[in-house]
Amino acid sequence: MPRTRTAPRTASSRVTEARRLHIPIALRWGDLDAFNHVNNTSMLKLLEEARVRAFWKAAPGEDAPETAVLESGIDQGVLTLIARQEIEYFAPVPYQRRPLEVQMWFGKIGGSSVEVCYEVFNDPASAERILYARSTAVVVLVDAVSGRPTRVNDEMREIWGRYVGDPLVYAHRR
Repeated sequence: MPRTRTAPRTASSRVTEARRLHIPIALRWGDLDAFNHVNNTSMLKLLEEARVRAFWKAAPGEDAPETAVLESGIDQGVLTLIARQEIEYFAPVPYQRRPLEVQMWFGKIGGSSVEVCYEVFNDPASAERILYARSTAVVVLVDAVSGRPTRVNDEMREIWGRYVGDPLVYAHRR
């Protein structure tokens, strides 16, 4: 049985696998810094990539999860803006050829915003499972013309509601 190195037990550990999206994200050599691990700013870009793959509609011929309901591009009328993001690291992420696994779910679906929760692991086929980081992003839907928040629509609420779980609890928050 593979060993798992994880953070202390928190509310998020009660989120069932059925309520999580599993998004593979490949590292690029340029994601590393002088200390030979993924730089903190690169980690935020990797989470952004997972978020785009999870929530933006795919181009014709591409695969996407059912949660990919947002049209991409400013001309589509709705923007997704990050209002807040928090990240907690548990282990440095070394370069690896196999993709990282970003597990995602919603901690909350509000009127015009969603709280997206992330856990970043090494490849699921690895002998030792490693949790590298946890993160939360508050994403606000904004009307591209007026710049004002816009409501989460019924389709989003119905589909995204299948992936709601406990929000993250940060161990080292002061």
